[in-house]
Parts: sequence; C-alpha cells; structure tokens
Amino acid sequence: MSQNDTRAILEAVQSGSLSVDDALLHLKKEPFEDLGFAKIDHHRALRQGVAEVIYGAGKTPEQICTIARSMREHGQNTILITRMSREAADFVSLSFDLNYEPISGIGIIGDLPEPDGIGTVIVATGGTSDMKVAEEAALTLEVLGNRVVRLYDVGVAGLHRLLSHLDEIMQAKVIIAIAGMEGALASVIAGLADAPVIAVPTSVGYGANFHGLSALLSMLNSCASGVSVVNIDNGFGAGYLASSINHITK
Repeated sequence: MSQNDTRAILEAVQSGSLSVDDALLHLKKEPFEDLGFAKIDHHRALRQGVAEVIYGAGKTPEQICTIARSMREHGQNTILITRMSREAADFVSLSFDLNYEPISGIGIIGDLPEPDGIGTVIVATGGTSDMKVAEEAALTLEVLGNRVVRLYDVGVAGLHRLLSHLDEIMQAKVIIAIAGMEGALASVIAGLADAPVIAVPTSVGYGANFHGLSALLSMLNSCASGVSVVNIDNGFGAGYLASSINHITK
C-alpha cells in the first residue's frame, strides 16, 4: 500500500463514501506476506515512501518471480530488481514484461514513473569501466522518479572532459560521483558544485586498488566539503540516497 493509497482511503472516509470500519480493515491488512523463503514488506511504501526492492543476487529465478508476483498482487506497479543474472531475467520474462539492462544487472517490471523530483541528479563516472555501478545508480533513480543526466568517462586523467560539463554540474540538485583507481573524481566535483555529492568507490583498478579499498579511503578522506560516501560498488544505495535528497521539499 502506497502513501497515495492511504490518502485515498482517508479522503473517502472524510467524504463519507467509506466507513471508518471499512477503512480500518484496509489499513489492518497484513503488513507483510510470509512466503516461507521471504517476508514481503507490503507497507514499506507507506512508511518510507518507496516500495520494497528485490535484491536478485543469491535468489533463484523462481524465488524472484514469486516475490515479484506477490508485489504485483498487492498493487506495486513498478518493481526494481537489482543484481539480476541473465538466467533469472530470462525466467522472469516468461511471466512479466521485464526490461533487463545487462551491464548493471538491473531488471524493471512495469513502466517508469514520470519524474517528480525537484531537480536533476547527475551520475558521473571516472571511466567507462565504472558504468556497471553507474547504471545501477541511474536506473534506480529513474525508477524512483528522478531526472537523470549521465556523464560517463569524465575522470581526472583528462580533467577537461569534466570541465566541459560545468553548466550541468552547477545546476544539479544532487551529484553521484563514481570512480575506482584512486577515487579522486568525488573531490574534484565537490570542489566545483554547490550540490551534495555522493561518492561511490568501485572495485575497478590494479592490484594496489585492493578491490576498491583505495578509492573508498580516498573518498572518506576527501578535503572537499559536502561529500558523503557509500559502500564499494553500491550504485543502488547511492541512487536511493540521491533520490531521497531530490524529493525533499520545504
């Protein structure tokens, strides 16, 4: 049940078209569904404004399909599936109209909503190799109703590439900076923009990169103000946080 659904119930009570007892029955419906292998949180959209997301890694294709079916039956129009394998995507596509993006492993059931965020969110990467994480962030943002501008391969090894997008950077409401290697992109962008910068270290890099640890430590130690950091390769977490910021109104 979404916040809009709850508002509709309350407005129906106010207008007299729905009794208090019937409204109470709607609101008391099981807040989660126990499938045995998963407990689906159908009231998450009511509590947090965003419905539950399916984390695909470690789940069988059959489990993903069953969870998605439960969500659909409870009125969730758009379903986001992260870290989804091609095998799982092929299986789920037999039952749902699934849009699968293989680079990021993102699957989307249903149509993308119209953007209702208050501004634009930039997703920038240091290199093309960071696109897997970047697309996870960008598609998460779009599912959550945000306008997204993608700036890929604008790392500090060729700073002029980033500076050619200064207008977009200055106008953004939130910026996600995604980089591996030494992770310098976040500090550079935060030194240019007045928007919050969410830094995402990636596991892209050579041996001393330690699978993203070097970028993580660099971003945590950024000398630029306004930088927050999520976990290594966590594009979904960055997209979710950026969407929350982009939907804050006074």
